Amino acid sequence: MTTYLIRRFFQSIVTLFIVSIATFGMMHLMPNGVARAMLGKNYNPTSLATLNHKLGLDRPLVVQYWNWLDRLVVHFDLGYSYQKNQSVNDLLKETLGQSIYIVGLALFFTILLSVPLGVVQATRRNSASDYTITTFSFIAYAVPVFFLGVVLRDLFQVQFHVIPIATQIDSFHAAFSQPSQMILPVATLVVSGVAGYSRYMRSSMLDEITQDYVRTAIAKGATKRRVLYGHVLRNAMIPMVTLIGLSLPTLVGGALLVEQIFNIQGIGVLTINAALQNDFVIVLGTTMLTALVTVIGSLVADISYAALDPRVRLT
Repeated sequence: MTTYLIRRFFQSIVTLFIVSIATFGMMHLMPNGVARAMLGKNYNPTSLATLNHKLGLDRPLVVQYWNWLDRLVVHFDLGYSYQKNQSVNDLLKETLGQSIYIVGLALFFTILLSVPLGVVQATRRNSASDYTITTFSFIAYAVPVFFLGVVLRDLFQVQFHVIPIATQIDSFHAAFSQPSQMILPVATLVVSGVAGYSRYMRSSMLDEITQDYVRTAIAKGATKRRVLYGHVLRNAMIPMVTLIGLSLPTLVGGALLVEQIFNIQGIGVLTINAALQNDFVIVLGTTMLTALVTVIGSLVADISYAALDPRVRLT
C-alpha cells in the first residue's frame, strides 16, 4: 500500500508539472504577446516596454517560467494582478468559498439522488420505472448546463416568482446566509450530475448482480434483500468512488457557467472576467488551482479505490 501511495503521489507531481508547462506556454502564445493583450487600447511602445519589464516578460522564457514556478512552489504565490491591483491569492480567498459551497452541495445532492435511482433501475430493469428514469436521464444529460440554468432562472424567478431574484453573492457568508438563493444554482448542477451518475450506478449494479457470488449466496438461503444491500450495493459503489473524484473538474466547469447566470462572484466569474480582460496572471492562477483540485480528486479516488479493493494494489 505504501509503495502504491508513493507511486501515485509522484505521478501527481509529474502531472502538475506538465500542466504548469502547458498552461504557462499557452499564455505566451497570445498574438503580439501577453503585455500587448493586457494594454489593449492603451498600447504604445513605451507602455509596452514598461509593462514587459514590470512583469519580467523581457527575460528569456525559461527564466520567466523558473521564477514563476519558484514563487508558486516555495511561497504558493500565484502572482499579482496589475489590472485589479491585488494579488491572485487574495482574489482567490474572496471567491473560492462560495464556489466550494455550491460545488460541495451539488456533489452531495447528486450522490444522494443518483445512487437510489441507479439501484431502482437495476433491480427493476426493463420496467416502466426504468424506462421513465432513463428517458429523463437522457434528456437531462443532453441539455447544456448554461441552458438549463437560464430556463430554471426564468421559470422560478422571473415567470412564477417562486424564488426571489438573486442579489449578488460575493462571499461565503452571503451564500451560506441566503439558502434560497442557492437552490437554483445547485439544482442546475444536480440535474446534470444525477443524469450521468444514475446511469453509471445502474450499469455497476447490473454488473454485480450477474456475478457468481450473488447466485451462490441466494442458493445458500440468503434473502435477495440481504444480498442486494449487503453485498451487491457495496461492491457496486466502489467504481463510483473513482467517478466522484474524476467528476470534480466537470462540476467546477459547470460552476463557471452557473455563477455567471446566477450572479455569484465565485472563482468562475473571476476566471471568465480575467480571460475577457486578458489578465493572464489570474487565468494562470485559477487554471493551476483547478488542475490541483483535479489531481487531488483523482489521487483521493485512487487511494480510496485501493483501500476498498485490495486487488488494485497488486496491479
